[in-house]
Amino acid sequence: MTKKNEIIRKFKDLLSSLKKHNKFYYVEDAPRISDSQYDLIKKEILNLEDKFPYLKKIEEVNKIIGAEPSNKFKKVKHLFPMLSLSNAFNEKDMGDFLKKINNFLNLNNNNIELISEPKIDGISATLIYKKGELVKGLSRGDGYTGEDILKNLLTIKNIPKKINSINIPKLLEIRCEVYIGKKDFTKINDRFANPRNAAGGSLRQKNPKETAKIPLKYFAYGFGAVKPDTFKTQLEFLKKIAEWKFVTNPLVKISKNLSEVKKQHETINQLRSSLDYDIDGLVYKVNDLNLQKRLGNTSNSPRWAIAYKFSAEKAITKIKDITIQVGRTGAITPVAKVEPVNVGGVVVSNATLHNEDEIDRKDIRIGDTIQIQRAGDVIPQVLSVDKTRRKKESKKFVFPKHCLCGAETKKEISKNTKKQDAVRRCLKGYDCKYIAKEKLKHIVSKEAFNIDGLGKKVIDKFWNLNLIKEPSDIFNLNYDKIQNLEGWGKLSINNLKNAISKSQLISLDKFIFSIGIRHIGQENAKTLAGFFGSIKEFSKLFDSKQRKKKLLYLADLDGIGETQVQSIDNFFLNHTNTRITEKLINKLNVKNYSIQNIDGKFSNKKLMFTGGFKNMSRSEAKAIAENNGGKVLGSISKKLDYLVVGDSKPTKSKIDQAKILNIKIIFEKDWNNILNS
Repeated sequence: MTKKNEIIRKFKDLLSSLKKHNKFYYVEDAPRISDSQYDLIKKEILNLEDKFPYLKKIEEVNKIIGAEPSNKFKKVKHLFPMLSLSNAFNEKDMGDFLKKINNFLNLNNNNIELISEPKIDGISATLIYKKGELVKGLSRGDGYTGEDILKNLLTIKNIPKKINSINIPKLLEIRCEVYIGKKDFTKINDRFANPRNAAGGSLRQKNPKETAKIPLKYFAYGFGAVKPDTFKTQLEFLKKIAEWKFVTNPLVKISKNLSEVKKQHETINQLRSSLDYDIDGLVYKVNDLNLQKRLGNTSNSPRWAIAYKFSAEKAITKIKDITIQVGRTGAITPVAKVEPVNVGGVVVSNATLHNEDEIDRKDIRIGDTIQIQRAGDVIPQVLSVDKTRRKKESKKFVFPKHCLCGAETKKEISKNTKKQDAVRRCLKGYDCKYIAKEKLKHIVSKEAFNIDGLGKKVIDKFWNLNLIKEPSDIFNLNYDKIQNLEGWGKLSINNLKNAISKSQLISLDKFIFSIGIRHIGQENAKTLAGFFGSIKEFSKLFDSKQRKKKLLYLADLDGIGETQVQSIDNFFLNHTNTRITEKLINKLNVKNYSIQNIDGKFSNKKLMFTGGFKNMSRSEAKAIAENNGGKVLGSISKKLDYLVVGDSKPTKSKIDQAKILNIKIIFEKDWNNILNS
């Protein structure tokens, strides 16, 4: 439980940095950090999610695909989202990827056929053909909306303007990666920082004649919309578009098991320096397109594909001091201050020590010589301690038992595991000034109020000047005082005013997520918003008697368990939390939550599942229900329309209860008939 919160805190702390660099990377084509540094930031989040499976409940928090398109070009919505890929960094990660696929598809065979190709370090684009004619060319943008850069893409000679073939789909969307070869880049490297910058800057020239001066190339690697869709495998698709004169990568290869995956990864890693384009790993996809469709996507990435990155960077340094940081959930995180050292081209001076147990397990002490690794960590992690170089007078590090605010910290007992959590936590909430400040940083983040101009450093500054101490203070800022601060002029103040004013209209789910209830991520916030419907109903949680009644019904919701219910109760038992939340609501216009009605076989129906299925996992069954307009509940109640019963070990008490309540029971055979009808 506390580990979960530690991860969530780190996750939130990293989001603003990641998105800031996304804007530099995707929109301005002028990244301020190297590609490897950017990748390291992202992996800090995903590495922890991979290590702690319970993070899947807040996976949508990581819905970071690109960046909002600029106003430089016309914005166009993608036919299908251009999602980002999840990452693997070692053989275990790839094994876990295969295991997740097997679990989702309810298979018992790890030998799923994968197809791999080099992960090109270029600019993603999508080409849309109607009856063989190229009609649109879009940048990736934020993954959902791109920019119309067709004229610039047309300067790339090898992109077919027309597909001259019979039996081509009426609608065909080709995904590709645009790049500049290493040799070509040497001729223009005085104008750009690296090949990717050159490709990105060229594609976003307002004048296509300027783009034409740059020797752009591309590889076609995938598809979006295809009508009619006749392809059976990814390999068949690549072979066919190669026949249609699209350029595909020659290093595409099929792997039938984890051993072959490892071998191919090692082979390309050895070849990478000889290639005329930059790569940072291999992309592995499930080859069978029918399985791809079944697997579908999470909120930010496909379940059927992963980027297997090349090796991490390591270095040796020395610990000068160990300090603690306090997160917005009260988690106490130790950080090693190390002698600055270059790790993969990045100078680092901090390394995370995770928690008290980690320090004890590795016996990490001030003055130790350590090996650190940046395999996706913004703050590197300590791999090992060289105890042979430890001084005799070295003393074991004693982890502080008090928060920086002076309050005693505790290790809570997990209700699920009945074990003591590894992380110490300050339980004072907003009454701890360190927690309060971190909560403010969460509230202004993009996933919450999305107030551009109120970043971490600004919050720190305004906090120290007593301009903001509570969330409601954001909407009562003293702009006269701000205009006297260095770096704040009329334009920046007006921009801040507009951003704050815009944020006052907020959806109920974003509001619930923003107030920072432990264990309530974006997905759970949407579930709760769907249950309450309005801020008026949600506000009934402030009253202890009404809250008790409401909490009884929350257990019906799929994804809301005892941990979440208890966390909501604990949050509003704290009078400071209630007071601050009420004050914030008074400054806002919180929109009622509207559930998008999907027209499908289970439109407006509530379903619950019990038992295992022969041909699919329960996760896939739930996804199918939701994709067909249904809502999945977590327990039996009168609200339920259908109880779907799998053949393998269903819960008898649930079936009996459904019969008593006259809920329609759908057995596995009936379920399959409905899906096939």
